[in-house]
Amino acid sequence: MNLLSQRRVFDGWLKRYMHHSDCLNCDMIFAIYLPPQAETQSVPVLYWLSGLTCTDENFMQKAGAQRVAAELGIAIVCPDTSPRGTDLPGEHDSYDFGSGAGFYLNATQAPWNQHYNMYDYVLDELPQLIKTHFLVTDRCSISGHSMGGHGALTIALKNPDRYGSVSAFSPICHPTQCPWGEKIFSIYLGNDKRNWEQYDASLLVSSSATATTKLPLLVDQGEADEFLIEQLQPSALKQACDEANYPLTLRLQPNYDHSYFFIASFIEEHLRYHAKALLS
Repeated sequence: MNLLSQRRVFDGWLKRYMHHSDCLNCDMIFAIYLPPQAETQSVPVLYWLSGLTCTDENFMQKAGAQRVAAELGIAIVCPDTSPRGTDLPGEHDSYDFGSGAGFYLNATQAPWNQHYNMYDYVLDELPQLIKTHFLVTDRCSISGHSMGGHGALTIALKNPDRYGSVSAFSPICHPTQCPWGEKIFSIYLGNDKRNWEQYDASLLVSSSATATTKLPLLVDQGEADEFLIEQLQPSALKQACDEANYPLTLRLQPNYDHSYFFIASFIEEHLRYHAKALLS
């Protein structure tokens, strides 16, 4: 790994690293906040997944999470949202596909399957890298915003034994039935919609009705979010959870939109929610 930058923050360290990813077949950058406790003992980790057009920097610069993470003794890891430097045909043509839109899945269609395996990267490769190079425990949780909220929910629902807790801000809850998801899935996964279902949180909840492990979901959604009805569809997630008797706390926040101002307003509550699972 190559250290790109480091900044002292609330007696901890915010660092950015570049490394080569085998599953993405390119160089990747991630950010990690190490609380002051990490200088003398192992600490648990919260993985944060960002949304469309974002990088590893958005959350670390805008969410204001470091103060509470330092108090609680929790490290925060922010991967980038997509493979970088691949320059595939059409990769940079629109904001909601390719660059900045990895969607936290494993692509099956060429040429995207050569690089767009963000699911494997977030679930396995990056955590192993973090465990190898930093003083962290095996306990981790996951959260995210928008496309990253979709990633956090689907990864946790598919791997409930890997995480202590999961939460999301404004997640894309039913991507098989929204314009963002339909566009991304058709290109990355092909036209057989049965292959899309494994990356749809609402459908995963429905299929987990008999699962022995049900990781509770915490979702915050702004009621003034411009993407609420067409793209995010939290009502579909709620309906699925109600029908499957799946534990969901869905908080609709009046007058809040899709921005990082919304995240900054409630991130402390999410961090303390995760701390109950990570530090108990």
